[in-house]
Amino acid sequence: MNRAVVIGGGLHGLSTALHLARTPGWAVTLLERRHVGRHSSGVNAGGVRRLGRDLAEIALSAVANEMWHAMPALVGDDCGFQATGQVKVAETEDDLRRMAQREAQVRALGWTHEELVDRAELRRLLPAISPHVLGGLVTRDDGAADPMRTVMAFRRAAEAAGVAIREGVAVTGLAATAAGTIRIGTDHGPFEAERVANCAGAWARDLAALVGEDIPCGVKASMMIVTERMPRFCEPTVGGSSRPLSFKQTATGTVVIGGGHQGRNDPAAETSTVLFDSLAHAARIASELFPIMRGARIMRSWAGIEARTPDQIPVMGESRTLPGLFHSFGFSGHGFQLSPAAGAAIAELMARGATNLPVAPFSQDRFRSAA
Repeated sequence: MNRAVVIGGGLHGLSTALHLARTPGWAVTLLERRHVGRHSSGVNAGGVRRLGRDLAEIALSAVANEMWHAMPALVGDDCGFQATGQVKVAETEDDLRRMAQREAQVRALGWTHEELVDRAELRRLLPAISPHVLGGLVTRDDGAADPMRTVMAFRRAAEAAGVAIREGVAVTGLAATAAGTIRIGTDHGPFEAERVANCAGAWARDLAALVGEDIPCGVKASMMIVTERMPRFCEPTVGGSSRPLSFKQTATGTVVIGGGHQGRNDPAAETSTVLFDSLAHAARIASELFPIMRGARIMRSWAGIEARTPDQIPVMGESRTLPGLFHSFGFSGHGFQLSPAAGAAIAELMARGATNLPVAPFSQDRFRSAA
């Protein structure tokens, strides 16, 4: 039986562990320094979108989309996923022109999921939208899911597949052994495995540095707002074009507002802090796009720490200095939707050394080329 260790108990670590444990001949242990879903995986906006993806991510996102639509078969739970659509709104003629160019660019690559819609169709989709909005870009079968419910569903499925989840275990070292395995030093004693996955999110760069790899990656602390319950007025998840916004109304009527507004983060302390001036800006954008939101009370807010690469797309693939170590991090605020497919890809790379899933654009070698 081959042994594998996955470092990081976020959604990408859980997905990788699940897929590998379902591969015959593998015994999988997952190590998490705190507890499963502690950071961005459990507190993000839950967006399940292909809309607006970096062109390099579209193919993997398309695979992930199929997996989301079949989520009960994968983890025994639909994870609260609802395919109510995603809409990016255009407030100006310049916004519309950029959207038309984007639609043409995506279609030139053979993808047809992004659709430019006019003012009338946008108002059919979003009756409460402000009159000044001119149109939008739509992906009709995208949607949103419940982040923590998703984390817990992947945890249950992983454990059912035989994954041993060890919480409260911090990794302190990685090194090759004379036997060709990898020794994983921790504050609870050593582990040894033929394959290791670095899915440590905002702390993954530090793990890569343990084996002498300097992979450019910073951190971010995206903030979220939840309002009081409101009458039903919005089904799709909404994003802005020229102004940062992520906006959705939950099944209970509350409204979740984000859009990449950043708080203060401290990776060393594993904490993030909400900046209320920036939150006020997010709330103002929401109320200008949806006048019904004016005067809505904010019930709570938070921020979660996550990894961000210079080009905003992830690092996926085998280490260049320690064979058998595989990286999967740097999803830069939009890894939730990708997680089922990304985990499958890393598991295949670990088990077979190759995958047919479209992860070639995410090699760390692109940073060497840029240098």
